[in-house]
Amino acid sequence: MPDGDKYGRRTFLKAAGATAAAATLAGCAGGDSPGTGDGDGDGNGTGDGGGSGGTLVYARGNDSATLDPQSTTSGEDAKVINQVYDTLIKFKPGESSLVAGLATDFSLEGTTASLTLREDATFHNGQSFTAEDFVATYRRFVDQDYEHFIGTSNEEGVEGSSQSFYGPYLLSKVESVDAPSETELTIELSQRYAPFLRNLAVFAMAVMPRKQIEADHDFGSEPIGTGAFAFEGWNEGNQRITLAKNGEFWGEGPNVDTVVFQGVKQNSTRTQQLLAGEAHIVDGIDAQSVSQIESADNAELQRTEGMTVGYMAFNMARVEAFREKKVRQAISHAIDTKAIVENIYKGLAVQASQPLPPTVMGHNDELEPYPYDPEKAKQLLSEAGYGDGLSFELSAMNNPRPYFASPGQTAQVVRSNLSDVGIDVTVKQQAWEPYLTYTSEGKHDACFLGWISDNADPDNFYYPLLHPQVDPSEIPEGQDWVSRDAEGFNTGNRAAWANRNFMELVTQGQTEYDEGKREEVYRQAAQIAHDEAPWVYMTHTEELRGVSNAVSGFTVSPISGPALNLVSLS
Repeated sequence: MPDGDKYGRRTFLKAAGATAAAATLAGCAGGDSPGTGDGDGDGNGTGDGGGSGGTLVYARGNDSATLDPQSTTSGEDAKVINQVYDTLIKFKPGESSLVAGLATDFSLEGTTASLTLREDATFHNGQSFTAEDFVATYRRFVDQDYEHFIGTSNEEGVEGSSQSFYGPYLLSKVESVDAPSETELTIELSQRYAPFLRNLAVFAMAVMPRKQIEADHDFGSEPIGTGAFAFEGWNEGNQRITLAKNGEFWGEGPNVDTVVFQGVKQNSTRTQQLLAGEAHIVDGIDAQSVSQIESADNAELQRTEGMTVGYMAFNMARVEAFREKKVRQAISHAIDTKAIVENIYKGLAVQASQPLPPTVMGHNDELEPYPYDPEKAKQLLSEAGYGDGLSFELSAMNNPRPYFASPGQTAQVVRSNLSDVGIDVTVKQQAWEPYLTYTSEGKHDACFLGWISDNADPDNFYYPLLHPQVDPSEIPEGQDWVSRDAEGFNTGNRAAWANRNFMELVTQGQTEYDEGKREEVYRQAAQIAHDEAPWVYMTHTEELRGVSNAVSGFTVSPISGPALNLVSLS
């Protein structure tokens, strides 16, 4: 590996294509380093572990922070994690339907989930996958009595990574996980829980090998999974992660020898690399890049409706003014989200009126975005006792995200809009990983964030983002926010919002298996979220990728992915 690599080649690597060296960007145009096609990849897929060979370069807006699926909520981390690890259940590429993963059959009846596991999957270190690996993975994530529990973020003395909120969120309803045999799993839930099978397909539920868990292996820096690609190296200085073909993969593909994930902050730079043949797939595309890619001869723009929401959260636990609904509504009227969508996103997004995007069941079509109305905003501020204005800090990431392709430019529009109604805003931008920490610790006044659906279920937006996940006794009567010090507080709720009626509807939606009844529950929840305005609802964006003409087999996925095992290079 090149000088400066943080993590060197793993001696346990069994992938047939592992001898392919990581190429520099200048030498990564399609068709180099043809593969030998010597893997068998028999599994249940149609691939043979061979394919076109070569090195695929995927350029994105930021490097990963960790490759431990249990210690991150970052979509940048998930892109790599999805190549290295597998989940029990997977999403069909480009769709939201569930398909077999490490489990070949699965069902949910009442409070019991039953899964039959495949017998042909092996970890990258050569160990066979069994049900006991999932049991250990589960216990590492949520069982505080387990010797190898990952640790909670506020637990002193825990070294290394610690549990992300995905553990308590995805697995909170699990009472027990049993392995009757090497190929069987029985999971008992504490209540009826409609999203559970979809939860098992989320990247954070990636399965790790039991023996390495019990050896307290550092999965964040040296991941070991059963996925189509095995970890080879990480050059942090150059923001480059290199993966090698797993010739023993149970599923379809992989068809290339090597995948390089390259972090490139500037949208324009990534686009130029694509057009120069230095990258094969790029994401985080802004409106200017769209026009360049669409007019290029050697690349194309691929797009699909996204399952995203971009928002500005009011931190009610920190800023007293934000506890007044009329202040939140005033700010929602004062920000010209229509102009932001038209001038910054130029048709690549639509205005949001609620947390759920139009592509997710339960979206309330009767709700309209808050209209831009500075006079109405001034009136509401006056009625709330803030006629003389207020001031706050707006935190924003400095790298593009699918729901905020141009966060800096968007923040300046918000600052200008609010200045017009007497609100003084200071914009603070930070790099992505420190930004996530800053906002998860509640240090922000207001912040830009967004969500890319993990499982295409409405609960995936409402419960992790707007439900405080605390006992109702922690919320004083008549108060619609909760202290971040409350036991069990959900740090994903950046607004610290705690509306009892909304919480009851979300809980009801979790336990309802009839889809028609669930949809009505979530339409009511959307109405409350719209009216109470814990966020400024800003955008629902399309999923956009720039793809080289040298690439075939790539599908833009609204959730999960990218499915790089299906990609070939000409």
